[in-house]
Amino acid sequence: MDLTKKNCVPCRVGEPPLTKPEIDRYIKEVNPEWKLGFEPEKLVREFEFKDFNEAVNFINKVAKIAETEGHHPNICLHNYRKVNLELWTHKIGGLHENDFILASKIDKL
Repeated sequence: MDLTKKNCVPCRVGEPPLTKPEIDRYIKEVNPEWKLGFEPEKLVREFEFKDFNEAVNFINKVAKIAETEGHHPNICLHNYRKVNLELWTHKIGGLHENDFILASKIDKL
């Protein structure tokens, strides 16, 4: 499945997060540098750039995609050139297909 061709859809409070088998299926569709974090379950990845400006440009590109999709990651810029992203769906307290859609679109950057 090509997740880059999908768009994030609004989810509702109380909707169940993805099950472990569903997560295992979706994780194969994104760059293997995305890892699973826990409490709640989330997708996490660190990106490293040559300098601060390149890192900030990347953040701005991620922000544009996130706004278009209506699905926003946690973004942390640290050590002046490293960016950590956390993707998870706050409304359901875990992972949703939207998280993998956004990750796949970020992978294309």
